[in-house]
Formats: sequence, structure tokens, C-alpha cells
Amino acid sequence: MLFERRKAAFEGAVDAYYDDLYRYAFWLCRNQWQAEDVVQEALARAWRGWSGLREARALKSWLFTIVHHEFVRAVKRVRFASLESEAQDVASDLPTDPSSAIELRRALRILPEESRQALLLQVLGGFSCAEIGTMLGMREGAVMTRLTRARQALRRNLEPDEFGAEATQS
Repeated sequence: MLFERRKAAFEGAVDAYYDDLYRYAFWLCRNQWQAEDVVQEALARAWRGWSGLREARALKSWLFTIVHHEFVRAVKRVRFASLESEAQDVASDLPTDPSSAIELRRALRILPEESRQALLLQVLGGFSCAEIGTMLGMREGAVMTRLTRARQALRRNLEPDEFGAEATQS
């Protein structure tokens, strides 16, 4: 009976967060197949550690942290020199205009890895700076700085003419 309740609770968590976990893994890996592998490995680790979860309210950040750690493990194992992006449409997160989607992906790719990860955790995961800091092992202030710099870089990369015009008017 206890096993069945534990299993049902885990399956409920997977149902509730799988799409968000996959979307985050996809943005980290930039590859459909690698993202699926990362999420599957992360869920296997989560199942093994399920009995150790103390607070249900920490479930979402706990799962995202496991996905992040699994991604890091995968990178270390395989040493991805260059990950190619799939031409997959993640429609809920990208603009419907194909040229805008391409520009957004390009702008995200050129962000430094740490800034991109923090931004994706905030945008896709909805996590606070404190939660992101815990997941990435950094102080909340460092997360805020990275998020600010990431947003500024995205603006510069997505709207270069507008920023150039503002700079000359000042």
C-alpha cells in the first residue's frame, strides 16, 4: 500500500512537471534526443531519491535541480564539443514568426552558459532568484546580476538598431 501511494505521488509529479522539465532540458541541450535522455535520467534519479524528499513545496525546484545536474553529468561524460539545434518548434516558448524564432534562438545561444541557464530557469521554470541560486550553487546577488546581463544582451542582440539609435541620441 505504501509503495502504491509513493508510486502514485511520483507519477503525479511527473505528469505535472514533465513538459517544463523537458523544455528546460531542451534549452540546455539544444537537441531533442539529448533532452529526452537527460529528463529520463533525471526522473530515474528522482525516483531513487523520492523517499528523501521532505517538503512537497520544494518538489518543482528539486526536479529542475536534478535535470540541471544530469545535464552537467551528460556534458562531462560525452564532452559535447558542439550541440546542433534541432529544427523542432517549441511553439509555446518561441514566437510564431519563423524568423523571430530563429533570431531568439541565435541570441540565446550567444549568451554565456551561466547567464543562459539562469534566464531559462526563471523564464521556463518560473523560479525565483533565490531558488535559481540554490540550484546553480551561487549567491542570489550573482543570479540577479546574470539575469540582468542576460536580458541586456538579449535586447542588444534582438534590437541592435534601436540600441544604436538610442546611443547616438544621448
